[in-house]
Amino acid sequence: MIAIIDYGIGNIHSLISAFQSYELNGLPVKVVLTSDENVLKTAQMVILPGVGAFKYAMEELEKRDLVRVINELYQMGKPLVGICLGMQLLYESSEEYGFCKGLGLLKGKVVEIPEEIKKPHMGWNALELKEFGLKTPASCLISHLSKDSYVYFVHSFYAAEIESSTLVASANYGVEIPAIVKKGNLIGFQFHPEKSGKVGGQLIQNVLALL
Repeated sequence: MIAIIDYGIGNIHSLISAFQSYELNGLPVKVVLTSDENVLKTAQMVILPGVGAFKYAMEELEKRDLVRVINELYQMGKPLVGICLGMQLLYESSEEYGFCKGLGLLKGKVVEIPEEIKKPHMGWNALELKEFGLKTPASCLISHLSKDSYVYFVHSFYAAEIESSTLVASANYGVEIPAIVKKGNLIGFQFHPEKSGKVGGQLIQNVLALL
């Protein structure tokens, strides 16, 4: 079972549909949208989605006592996947609408794309695969992808000052945008795999293969 964290933010119907269209161990993937601590802790994988503002998202997570739950999931070694804003929330802080603390599970801070660059970064952009052709713990995330893989982004802020060892793929948008990160049981996608066609579908399959 895959559990998507429900904290009242974002349209996640396409995300649910995307995961449900694949199989896990030969069976259709069961996906639930929930904020129930017990369900989250018994799921095989937990997804933290998100669109909108960092500060508002953190407030909603705090209100539902989900910050504590997410930290406990991380300590349990539960596979935890952050998508778009959900990836940004994994970092220590954001400057969006003023300073705001994040979950702090990854080192780094979320900053605005420079003002001279058109915002939002919206549409298709190529992934620069850092692990391409290498046999590392993170390389399984980008298996069966080519060097000209494109995915769909919608964001105005990005993770900066991150640990270089966590970077699996980036995108060039005037600045280097961390696009895929991985550290232990944490995975982050800055883009929307569920809206990224065949490449996004392959990435979802790669994530499921980790289970």
